[in-house]
Amino acid sequence: MRRLGWHLRELTGLVLKTCCPLCQRSANQAFCLDCSRRLHRCQLAPAAQWQPGTLPVFAWGSYSGSLKRAIACLKYENNPQLARPLAHWLAQSWLSHSRPGRLTVVPIPIHVSKRKQRGFNQADLLAESFCEFSRLPLERQGLERSQATTAQFTLSAAEREQNLANAFTPGPAFRKKPPASPVLLLDDIYTTGATARSAAQTLRQHGIRVYGVAVVARTMSYLPNLERS
Repeated sequence: MRRLGWHLRELTGLVLKTCCPLCQRSANQAFCLDCSRRLHRCQLAPAAQWQPGTLPVFAWGSYSGSLKRAIACLKYENNPQLARPLAHWLAQSWLSHSRPGRLTVVPIPIHVSKRKQRGFNQADLLAESFCEFSRLPLERQGLERSQATTAQFTLSAAEREQNLANAFTPGPAFRKKPPASPVLLLDDIYTTGATARSAAQTLRQHGIRVYGVAVVARTMSYLPNLERS
């Protein structure tokens, strides 16, 4: 029902003007024109979107300003319809880069208790729209969050790593049949990278190849230390 609700909200917005969740002004789209322009100012230059490493990271924008506000609005203010434009922008940038062949997109899960509280997993919604645009296959049940953990933003980098130790397990789809293609993890943000690394480590320990992680935004202060953070 929740998913049906946000789809209906999206369809209604095509007919009736709604309020932009960032500024409350009238808007025909998910964001008003001014806020959409501000969001695109947060977009990283093509050369900066791809960060190689043990776990390569592809990000559409910088986790700051209007983009940081938009992601908070999506997650904490019950605006699941915002996942669609954010994921489409991410997919457009992804397709503009030279990428390997077939990948299976797996959203990074949240614990079932948090999902019940929020009503949705933002990574699921982002992955759905990302795959709709990119035409990559989506596997929602590739990973499970097996442990409820402390909110990451309250912890130091070292504490985040410990907090997420053994937090994930392969989901029922991969337990039944591991994917033939490498996995592209997908999430909303990348800060220290602890969540993405824990998810990737879980899959790799079970013989599943992980190509990297794609996110809407990443925290720029961690870029020089991706391997150590």
